[in-house]
Amino acid sequence: MEKRPVIISERKRPFWRLILASICFTLAFTYILDFILLVFFDLSFLNHSTPQLISPLYLIGFGVSLSIHQRIYIDIEHSKFRTTKEIGPLKIGRWITIKNYEYVSLFTEKLRDGSTTFSVNLWYDNNCHFSLYSEPYFESALEIAYHLSEELNIDLLDATIAHDFKWIDKEALKAQETTP
Repeated sequence: MEKRPVIISERKRPFWRLILASICFTLAFTYILDFILLVFFDLSFLNHSTPQLISPLYLIGFGVSLSIHQRIYIDIEHSKFRTTKEIGPLKIGRWITIKNYEYVSLFTEKLRDGSTTFSVNLWYDNNCHFSLYSEPYFESALEIAYHLSEELNIDLLDATIAHDFKWIDKEALKAQETTP
């Protein structure tokens, strides 16, 4: 039986960000269309000036930043990983082949603003790692790390406390999941 690829995805974008992105893309398209009409047919429905000719690039940039989404695809059967940046159906990223999975680790990172985020890494090929996921909530990051370690059938390391790394007992976690 062929295994389906594992997909780790950022949280869905809030609906208001998608609306704002679509407004930016629509305005950029309007400016570009008006510019084409002005150049080729000497028609225009906008009053053009230099800042307005540059604004479609800014609008497209804002639209992209509001709608870009990161996903990680893991093809376990072929030992391949791919990190993608996605905007709608457009996916940018390349496959990387990994041979020897070692373990999944969960650790904390301090951000510039002083807050903490929990990150999940996949360690492979003697001390190489693949950054998979960051999450401000421990439980969500642990869930991602646990399910990935189960899918790959490898160990899970809790490195959230500096210099006090512990291997997580996945059987105990599994028992907690099934307990109501």
